[in-house]
Amino acid sequence: AGRKQRATVDDAGLEKRAHELNRLYFEGKLKWNSIRWVTNQNTRNGSCTPSNGTIRISHRLATMPRFVLDYVLVHELAHLLEANHGPRFWKLVSRFPRSERARGYLMATGLEQLDDE
Repeated sequence: AGRKQRATVDDAGLEKRAHELNRLYFEGKLKWNSIRWVTNQNTRNGSCTPSNGTIRISHRLATMPRFVLDYVLVHELAHLLEANHGPRFWKLVSRFPRSERARGYLMATGLEQLDDE
C-alpha cells in the first residue's frame, strides 16, 4: 500500500475523484459548484451544502486510506440528492461497496461524525 493509497491535499485531484465516483455510483448525474479540502473542520470529515452545491472535505482524510476518503466523498455527494440522513440517503451511500468498512474505520479513529445530522 504505502503512499500510493493516500490522497494529497490537492483540490484538483479531489474534484477529479469526485467526478469518478459520480460516474461509478450516481450514473454521472450529480452536479456541484465546488469541492475542496478545508482545514477548519475539526469535528467533521465533510460537509455538503446542497442549496449552493458546495462540498468541503477535511484535510485529515488525506492521511487515511483511499477507500475512507471515497466513502466520505460518496456520502457528501449523496447529500446533493438527499439533504437528510433518511432511508433513501443511506440507500444511495450503500452503492459504495466499502461503506460499512469505511464507517468502521472512522468509528475506530473517533471521526465517524460526518456532517451536521
